Amino acid sequence: MNVLAIDTSNLVLGIALLDEEKIIGEYITNLKKNHSIRVMPAIQELLSSCDLNPADIDKIVVAKGPGSYTGVRIGVTVAKTMAWSLQVPLVGISSLACMAGAGRYFNGLISPLFDARRGQLYTGLYRYNDGMLENVLEDQNVLASDWAMKLKEFNQDILFIGNDTTIHHDILTQTLGKRAVMAEISENNPRPGELGQLGFHCAGEDVHAFVPNYIRLVEAEAKWLEAQKNNR
Repeated sequence: MNVLAIDTSNLVLGIALLDEEKIIGEYITNLKKNHSIRVMPAIQELLSSCDLNPADIDKIVVAKGPGSYTGVRIGVTVAKTMAWSLQVPLVGISSLACMAGAGRYFNGLISPLFDARRGQLYTGLYRYNDGMLENVLEDQNVLASDWAMKLKEFNQDILFIGNDTTIHHDILTQTLGKRAVMAEISENNPRPGELGQLGFHCAGEDVHAFVPNYIRLVEAEAKWLEAQKNNR
C-alpha cells in the first residue's frame, strides 16, 4: 500500500510517500512562501522521484489542524480533492500529533506547540507508551502562562517541540524551570513521514463530511457570531 501524507498546516510544507515497510520519500521546506502555489508541484515532484503515479496512491493522510487557518484549508482541500478523484481513503491527523513524533525517544511528556498570538498557544500533551503515541491532554488553544501552570502539576520533564518554542521560551521556563526541555533545532520541523505513519493503519473518513480542526474560530467569524447573539 502506498500512502501520501500532506502537511501545509503551518509555515512548514511537508509531503511524504510511504509503502508497507518504509518511508520512500519526503519533501520538507520551512519558508515564507505560498503553499497554494507550491503544494501540487511538490507532490508531483516527489511522486516522479519515487517512480510513482497518482493512480498508485492507496490512501491519503493530511494534517487537519490546528495551525494557520489558510494553511490548514489548503492541505485539507488538496487532500479531499485527490482522495475523491482517486477514490481512495482519506485520514486526518492532528498537526500537533505529527509534530510530537519527534519526541519518540524522550523519557517524559511531549508538548508540541504553534504560536496562536497574543500570548496564546495551540498545543496538546502527548507521550509514547510501548512505541505508540498517546494523547494525555487534548489539543487546545490556551494562554502560554496557563499551560505552563497546568503542566507543572505533572511534575515531569516536558519536551517542547516546534519552531515557535522560542516565542514562549521565557514563560515556560520561568514556571517549569529545568522540567522544561526544548527540542533541538533539527526536531522542530514536523515530519510528513511521521504524519503518514500515524495515519497508515487508520480507517478512512467520509471525504465530503471531512473538515479541518481549527480549534478556535477565525476572528471575523467570532465577531460575527457575537454580533448575532447581541442582536437577538
